[in-house]
Amino acid sequence: MIDTTRTGIDGLDEILNGGIVGNSTTLVSGNPGAGKSILCLQFIYNGVEDHDEKGIYLSFEEDTEDLQEAAESLGFERWGDYVENGDIKVYDKQELLRENDFSSSLDLLLDDIEDAEYDRLVLDSLTMFELFFEDETEKRTYLLKFTDILKKNGLTTLMTNEQGAVFPETEIGLENYLTDGNIYLIQTPTESG
Repeated sequence: MIDTTRTGIDGLDEILNGGIVGNSTTLVSGNPGAGKSILCLQFIYNGVEDHDEKGIYLSFEEDTEDLQEAAESLGFERWGDYVENGDIKVYDKQELLRENDFSSSLDLLLDDIEDAEYDRLVLDSLTMFELFFEDETEKRTYLLKFTDILKKNGLTTLMTNEQGAVFPETEIGLENYLTDGNIYLIQTPTESG
């Protein structure tokens, strides 16, 4: 039987036959506003709240305070407590750029991942992540290194991106090959808007 990691999201775990495959990397794609970041916040929060699984949230778009505000607006009132006690570790854009170059910051992050006991990780977003690399080869190398280290350390990972935005020169981007599964979110209009 395949080991799964429950997301805690109503309906999604049932669709996924119990959750996301454990120790895997799943790409969460969709247009802006489709709910990618909300899904990821819920994945990290529910891991701590319901399953005693620590999480890391890498945000290339939001700072720590904005993430906490977003989490609390979704009803995740203990987000700040979990961050404070270390159950949730947030690396925001300021922290990820604390070194002179992004490669050094990424190396420090990878060292932290190898040294700590975490079960879940979110990278939000690959679209912003790729902007830190001038060279396509360097970008691909770091993505491969990153996903290998996550797998080696047993993390169940969600990575967000806008469909086709990371490697636009290919119809099916490299990000699809680096991940073990894909969730594509579609925003559908309702009668109320």
